[in-house]
Amino acid sequence: MERHWKVGGLAKLTGLTVRTLRFYDQTGLFSPSGRTDSGHRLYNEADLSQLQQIVSLKELGLSLEEIKSILGGEQISALEIVNLQTGRVKEQIRQQQILLEQLQHVSKLMQGKTALAVEDFTRLLQAMKISHEKLVVERHTSWVYRLDSLGDFLAGANNGLESEED
Repeated sequence: MERHWKVGGLAKLTGLTVRTLRFYDQTGLFSPSGRTDSGHRLYNEADLSQLQQIVSLKELGLSLEEIKSILGGEQISALEIVNLQTGRVKEQIRQQQILLEQLQHVSKLMQGKTALAVEDFTRLLQAMKISHEKLVVERHTSWVYRLDSLGDFLAGANNGLESEED
């Protein structure tokens, strides 16, 4: 038996906001495979797979228009998307490994009471800068998600007030 989710259930399942899923539907990027008799969006497992591709491509830095073009033209397979993500994660690990090695090197020099050379500081600062930039992007993404959630909450509260007024 195939499973189905309404937009709220899919939002909870994926960590995306209802607002984001509705926006994706309105722009034609990601539409539900069905609707209930009362018009509620219904998503199935195939929709979930497509959503994973969208989120993966977004994480890779593509715009929503680029993602829509890629998915519409089927220029890239689900496997290729996963492989791209794998490459991205490996690069992040490599960058973190460089930072770790630089920190360990500086620590070792400091423990031995050896004077640090300018090159030691610059390599450490460069590794820290790359790591910091990644953290800033992650925080930005987190704040966008939180603001979307707040918007959903406020929209729900406003809808409740409107229905009470009717």
